[in-house]
Amino acid sequence: MILFRPVGLKELELILETNAQKFPPRLSWQPIFYPVLHFEYARQIAFEWNIHDAGSGYAGFVTEFDIENEYISQFAIQTVGNAIHQELWIPAEELENFNNHIQGKIRVTAAFFHPEYYKGASLSEFTSHHPEIFQSW
Repeated sequence: MILFRPVGLKELELILETNAQKFPPRLSWQPIFYPVLHFEYARQIAFEWNIHDAGSGYAGFVTEFDIENEYISQFAIQTVGNAIHQELWIPAEELENFNNHIQGKIRVTAAFFHPEYYKGASLSEFTSHHPEIFQSW
């Protein structure tokens, strides 16, 4: 199954520290990890939420990854809005095991930036260190 996850700059940096193979552990106030089923939903979150958040580095990225069908089928699909707003609720304590079922690398399929982002790091420097996970968008 292909899943998507909207992330900010800091979470993406933590993903890259694992060679784009794992999502970072949840923070103490984050009881669930929620990958989403549709690119458009992930795009909405990255664009409408992440780029406006200083904690996300004023950047939003859509990641895409493959996960074993048999493993992921144990989690019920949660619809939290209209038909594209579907996500899986993975308990934080299950995330390490979840990561072990990811097949291949976590890929970046879209990126969005607020004007505040450009006061910081250069995107070309960021992507040049990990070109294998950045797809053309």
